[in-house]
Amino acid sequence: MKKVYMNKFFYPLIENPYSNKDINEGIRVLKSKQLTLSKETFNFEKTFTKKLKSSYSLMVNSGSSANLLALQCLINPYRKNRLKPGDEIIIPTLCWSTSLWPIIQSNLKPVFVDINKNTLNLDEKSIEKKITKKTKAIMLVHVLGNTCNMDTIMLIKKKYNLFLIEDTCESLGTKYKNKYLGTFGEFSSFSFYSSHQISSGEGGMICCKDRNDYNIIKSLRSHGWSRGTSYENKIYKKNKFLDKKFIFFNSGYNLRPTEISAAIGLSQFKKLDEFIKVRKINRKKIITAMNKNSQIKNKLDFFNENLNVNPSWFGIPIKIVNNKIKKNILIKNLEKNGIETRPIISGNFAKQPAAIKYGLAKNQKFPNTDNVYNKSFFIGLPTKHIRNNYIDKLILAFEKSL
Repeated sequence: MKKVYMNKFFYPLIENPYSNKDINEGIRVLKSKQLTLSKETFNFEKTFTKKLKSSYSLMVNSGSSANLLALQCLINPYRKNRLKPGDEIIIPTLCWSTSLWPIIQSNLKPVFVDINKNTLNLDEKSIEKKITKKTKAIMLVHVLGNTCNMDTIMLIKKKYNLFLIEDTCESLGTKYKNKYLGTFGEFSSFSFYSSHQISSGEGGMICCKDRNDYNIIKSLRSHGWSRGTSYENKIYKKNKFLDKKFIFFNSGYNLRPTEISAAIGLSQFKKLDEFIKVRKINRKKIITAMNKNSQIKNKLDFFNENLNVNPSWFGIPIKIVNNKIKKNILIKNLEKNGIETRPIISGNFAKQPAAIKYGLAKNQKFPNTDNVYNKSFFIGLPTKHIRNNYIDKLILAFEKSL
């Protein structure tokens, strides 16, 4: 008998995000037999650019690849103002692995900065203490749909003439003062993994402001080809002995998406505003119910959006405010009672074995990030309207777990 996987959690981190229409879009592309990069991808890129009011957008196979392309572009020899080996990049300790590793893979030096424990984002007040003559950029990670004070970030950027890369993988659709996150820096990354604001299964987008940067990342995305870039004719004129369609003028990877991912991603992207609206409603219902419950309200609390932020919530981060509650025991109980949980991103990345192995933050302390890891976690946030009986079941599971 064929085994069918059943999720043991009644409240999982990730619900099935796809509608029949989304899947039918993927099937339509399968039937067309054009599966590699073509018009579906171009259409998604164009629609994405128009909505976010970015300058250039390029779809890739993941948000992680988008981060890699941003850093590789900054060191690329076709860029006039490029970073040099050993240049420093500011990055929050609360980050994902592929926010960090592209810095190292690009022969640059990450410099960890603690977070603001109330917003979960980079602590703006701590940035300048870490800036040296070698500091050239900030890798900003927008956490779970929230962000820091972007006015302050932009002032620091201008004061020290820094590049800004926005890892917006968890915050697609969030606005700061009516401006979308991912449109402030020179580069920004977005992820369309299944748990994110929209999903294409696997996939991502990188945005940039400069046309030359766009052509560089376009070549890097596809093997270092000149094909389809503004360098194509110029390079061919100097190398007419080569086949014009197969000239490799740059270093490169294969980070392209499939047409199936692009079609599904675009179908989901068209519903982004509705997803944001529903998630806000669901979050408010859940938090209101928890705050009304006498067994929960003095033991757990919630993170709110920062000032001037109109959030696109990713999940519901929760902090333990009663010191008698041990996080590991609570997590174990919640999962036993059907609620899936996870740490906020990956906790203090400076304490991850890989960071220790590479000696990235020796003898440095990050108390706010440690506090968040020790006292906080998050649960999922559905994109479909939830009913009161479902919330009642969720509340009861928390009651049993505390």
